[in-house]
Amino acid sequence: MVDLREDSERFAYEEKQSIIVVDDDPAILGIVGHFIDSINIPFKIAKDGVEALELMEQEHATIVITDLLMPRMDGMRLIREIKKRWPDTDIIVMTGYGKDFSYTDVISAGASDFIQKPFNFNELEAKLRRVIRERNLRATLKRLSIRDGLTDLFNRRYFEQKLEEEAERAYRQGYPLFLILVDLDKFKPVNDTYGHQEGDKILRNLAKILINSTRKYVDSAFRFGGDEFTLIIPQANLRQVQIIAERIRQNYLETDRKGTTLSIGISRFKRTNRKLRDDLYTLIHQADEAMYKAKELGGDRVIVHKSAMEASAQYDG
Repeated sequence: MVDLREDSERFAYEEKQSIIVVDDDPAILGIVGHFIDSINIPFKIAKDGVEALELMEQEHATIVITDLLMPRMDGMRLIREIKKRWPDTDIIVMTGYGKDFSYTDVISAGASDFIQKPFNFNELEAKLRRVIRERNLRATLKRLSIRDGLTDLFNRRYFEQKLEEEAERAYRQGYPLFLILVDLDKFKPVNDTYGHQEGDKILRNLAKILINSTRKYVDSAFRFGGDEFTLIIPQANLRQVQIIAERIRQNYLETDRKGTTLSIGISRFKRTNRKLRDDLYTLIHQADEAMYKAKELGGDRVIVHKSAMEASAQYDG
């Protein structure tokens, strides 16, 4: 049995693949589906483009293998719809009507490759292998571009992008959005006394605590730079955010921290009539002010910015 996922081992990140096979011929769906099952990739089948889009709405596939001539919605229109709505999806076209559509036609429409019926499965396997290899390469490069090399948290570049996305969504849907800024106290003496390797170990341990102390798939943790970290906390009230921050502080105290502690500042996003980027600057600045207030008071504490407390009292009761 062949497993096309074996190619992904040469890349740092293996993307989970899934396939939708689209054809109005039940026999083709059966044999192609049997082949994909034999190479250990999850798949679904659709009898035409309309059904394929419905499946994509439910859970979009990474790869679509489609016929061209089908009722209700043909393959060319399906390709254009998929690329418009899910541009990262790869599409392999299979058809027995080469005279009606050329390789150039389907590639121009957005397909990744083209295979003519009748085809042998060695050819289909080769095309799938190439597509998956390229997808894993793109996924690896994307991951490297948004991750911090030391801690594997998201980096500052991605923080700026993600914060803007989360702020727009929070404002549109009417839920609170908080920012937590975490800074290490007395970290420089650790590097001076124990060396940078020990300092790096402390940063990696803190990154793990941030991940383990927050809500998976809801909150996002970032290395902001140096010994500063940020967390974006959507859909939570101030009390819940304080609990998260205190959990981080307490969990950190239980590690081999070489005398370091955490100063943590909390701010709340407020949309005004200014540009969104200006409101985001205020959000970051207020978290920074709260964090430095924690440092002024001796560190090892959580401080909520005054504006976050006022807004929470007004809107959350």
